[in-house]
Amino acid sequence: MITCKIPNDSHRRLAGRTLPLDGQRSRANTSRQDRGFATSESLSRRRRAGLYNLLTLPITPTMEIPTMFSTFDRREFLQIALAGTTGLGLTGSLALAAETGKKPLFDISLAQWSLHRTLRAGKMTNLDFPAVARKEFGISAVEYVNQFFKDKARDEKYLTELKKRCEDNGVTSVLIMCDGEGQLGDPDEKGRNKAVENHHRWVEAAKFLGCHSIRVNAYSRGSYDEQVKLAADGLRKLAEYGDKFGINIIVENHGGLSSNGEWLAKVMKTADHKRVGTLPDFGNFNLGGGKQYDRYKGVKEMMPYAKGVSAKSHDFDDKGNEIHTDYFKMMAIVLDAGYRGYVGIEYEGSKLPEAEGIRATKRLLERVREELAPKYSK
Repeated sequence: MITCKIPNDSHRRLAGRTLPLDGQRSRANTSRQDRGFATSESLSRRRRAGLYNLLTLPITPTMEIPTMFSTFDRREFLQIALAGTTGLGLTGSLALAAETGKKPLFDISLAQWSLHRTLRAGKMTNLDFPAVARKEFGISAVEYVNQFFKDKARDEKYLTELKKRCEDNGVTSVLIMCDGEGQLGDPDEKGRNKAVENHHRWVEAAKFLGCHSIRVNAYSRGSYDEQVKLAADGLRKLAEYGDKFGINIIVENHGGLSSNGEWLAKVMKTADHKRVGTLPDFGNFNLGGGKQYDRYKGVKEMMPYAKGVSAKSHDFDDKGNEIHTDYFKMMAIVLDAGYRGYVGIEYEGSKLPEAEGIRATKRLLERVREELAPKYSK
């Protein structure tokens, strides 16, 4: 059953008209047009009547339509609900999924780093993140950044509250991005082991929140091959701990050699653990010294090990395309690898406010998803 939030007695009114109750019919449903099936004017009246504060949970193909809407046919109810929840992002592929039962080609999540300026300015807190993702952007899956609750990894009361807020808003916790916990590829064994140990608390927090992974960094020092061995050793040790909790340890291309797709793929092969994987980021391919690794080549090299995907965005043209990354080309690489999991929005631009950048990225991903669906949904 979908949970509906509506004003008192609004189930008995529709823009001043009485809704049918207990199987009775009224003039509110004497014709499809009068019921607002296809007219923007009637849909607008229903929005004003409070009908569109719906859906604290995602629409599912097998959902029950509330009794108050029993005189509306299923297609009409879905159209009305979806049209009125544009702010929740329930359009396009989700409408199709609700009607046909087909799962979207990929799901969209929101990386918390997209709101790092807002968080740092104190305009929202980490506890606010699930509700903001759902209510402001229509996104029902979130990716945390540990620096925004750095001292709370083992605070059960805090994590319980965060989990409750996710549940209250129908939000899934996907992963935690972890920084500042030491070098997992530290040449010094004691330093490497300490870094592994530092990440244990985030593995535990991820398990508590219901995440599938923590994102880590593969920083190291030494020659190319030496860093492969060192990073793989630290990752494998952490993965052995993560396996006890069912949590993956995934590496993002995040500067230095980790932004070299070939190097990171070699680390994956050397670590050789089912819990070790990658989080390909569309934009983090800065090798330093003014050198950039080819982003399409890098993502293609990382995709065989991907347990997540980060859709980095900065700037958009007047057609809504990201000007640094061809999202159609990049998502084809992702989908060709067989990936169908979450694609996380990570807006990092400065020309648009954070909220607008998130919405622009979401619109682009939805457009890509819709246009690529015929090819990849077969």
